[in-house]
Amino acid sequence: MDKLLSTMAIAAVGLNSVITIVVVVAIALLILIIATGYVKAPPDKAFIISGLKKDSKILIGRAGIKLPFFERKDTLVLKQISIDIKTNGYVPTLDFIGVDIDAVAKVRVKTDPDGIKIAMKNFLNMDEARIIAALTDSLQGNMREIIGTVKLKELNTDRKKFGDEVQEKAQKDMNALGIEIISCNIQKIEDEKGLIIALGQDNMSQIQKDASIAKAQADKDVAIAEAEARRLANEAQVKAETEIASKQNELRIKQAELKRESDIKQAEADAAYEIQQQEQRKTIEITTANANIARQEREIELKKKDVEVTEQTLEADIKKRAEAEKFARQQKAEAELFERQRKAEAEKFEKEKSAEAAKIKAAADLFAKQQEAEGIRAVGEAEAKAIEAKGLAEAEALEKKAEAMKKYGQAAMIEMIVKALPDMASAIAKPLENIDKVTIIDSGNGEGGVGSMGAYVPNVLAKTMETVKEVTGLDIVDIMKAQTYDAKVNRNVNITGLEGNEDVKKAVATQAVLKAADDKPESK
Repeated sequence: MDKLLSTMAIAAVGLNSVITIVVVVAIALLILIIATGYVKAPPDKAFIISGLKKDSKILIGRAGIKLPFFERKDTLVLKQISIDIKTNGYVPTLDFIGVDIDAVAKVRVKTDPDGIKIAMKNFLNMDEARIIAALTDSLQGNMREIIGTVKLKELNTDRKKFGDEVQEKAQKDMNALGIEIISCNIQKIEDEKGLIIALGQDNMSQIQKDASIAKAQADKDVAIAEAEARRLANEAQVKAETEIASKQNELRIKQAELKRESDIKQAEADAAYEIQQQEQRKTIEITTANANIARQEREIELKKKDVEVTEQTLEADIKKRAEAEKFARQQKAEAELFERQRKAEAEKFEKEKSAEAAKIKAAADLFAKQQEAEGIRAVGEAEAKAIEAKGLAEAEALEKKAEAMKKYGQAAMIEMIVKALPDMASAIAKPLENIDKVTIIDSGNGEGGVGSMGAYVPNVLAKTMETVKEVTGLDIVDIMKAQTYDAKVNRNVNITGLEGNEDVKKAVATQAVLKAADDKPESK
């Protein structure tokens, strides 16, 4: 029995040892598997653990265990990748202008379950350079397709729209690869014929023109604003100075009133103090006198009653006179003090009023002179503008008159001379208006005095016409007779530019009257 128990005890010890060894080995094996199969994926990469299960295990930014010999680990790049997209030559736009475009696309692998499974089939264990090479051709082809659907001007004015269209177009192809396009930005656009530069120069000219106009308008507005600001500042300054002067005047008046009241109070206090001193002196004198009286009364107590009465009466009279004189002196001093104060205050107030009035008058004179200067300037500007307008009008009239003279030539000169004939006749006859009485005496030589008197104006006018003919070469008589039968048929006189001219017709009528006067019979 004891042997059986001993054998069982030995067997139990051996079993425990085996279990302990197995546990130790299992723990060591587990530690080895963990040490060799522990993996941790960074945020910009995905670790794909595959082997035992049908669906692969995807680790992004977290840790996991890969069983050695049974599972494998693959890598997929998840970070953002920049791809330079170039047309590599001139591609025609919708308006058949060849352009060379350089763009940059930002792409990355999709991280959703479906997208990452597609990307695993296409880019597993590829580095960044191989991914760029795999995507560049597809992106370039999509950009070339979009270029053919837009015009050159649209490419330059709305590059974002073009980039968005390229991104939208390429994204359809990228979805089949498990790639997401984050952005597509146009870096450079060049055209084959330099039309972009020409468009820029045209826009630059227009912008410079608009800028010049805007600057001129801004300068004008600034000048107007500065002038208005100066005017308002001047008005505000004048108003402020006027108010300051008024307030200072009120302050000085108030100070004078306060000073006067203070002086009055001080004088009253001084007078009260003097009165109090007089009262105290009076009390002392009365007390002293009473003491003396008491002493005298005790000394002369045995004297007669009449001496006592006499002394008391004398004392009372002296006291009354002293009080009356003291009161008179006090009243006189107070009156003299009040009079001096009143005169001093009156003189001070007059001086202050005079100074204040002079200051206000100076400010008013300054403002009036400024307003007068402003009015003179405005009148001067208005007169200058009126003179300028009048000069322009006169110059324009002279220019038109010179053009008319140039156009009509001799006819215009003739018209001017013909217009002057009535005035010439009136001027010649003017001296006859001053003759009060005329006595006509026949000379007896056959010429009538009345005829000579009547022929005065025609003769002088005819002499004037001969003078005009000698100076200008124009025969006014022939011009006036130009419409007669003799002038047109016999003398072949033809002057143009006179048709429909009323002044010429009047001159011809005047000439006819003068001719009739020359041809009338002589007076006897």
